[in-house]
Amino acid sequence: MIALVQTIDLILGLYTWVLIVAAVLSWLVAFNVVNPYSPAVRAVGQAIHVLTEPLLRPIRRILPPAGGMDFSPVVLLIAIFFLRRFIPEVLLGMM
Repeated sequence: MIALVQTIDLILGLYTWVLIVAAVLSWLVAFNVVNPYSPAVRAVGQAIHVLTEPLLRPIRRILPPAGGMDFSPVVLLIAIFFLRRFIPEVLLGMM
């Protein structure tokens, strides 16, 4: 059971970093720091989009952009932090 909790925690931790990289990349593209037409940037952007969009899309339906800012990654990060704190207590508390 401990291995399962550690695996879930690792996946959630890695996904947290993917969300952070997605946010930073979007800022870099928005401020023209990186060229979005570069094949490398485009490949990384598409990979990150494929990984993040399935979980961000439902949040965006509920929480529309406010003043041009997309707060869905923040909401998802808060949910991930909650899960990382809550899952070990529940699963290991069942033992």
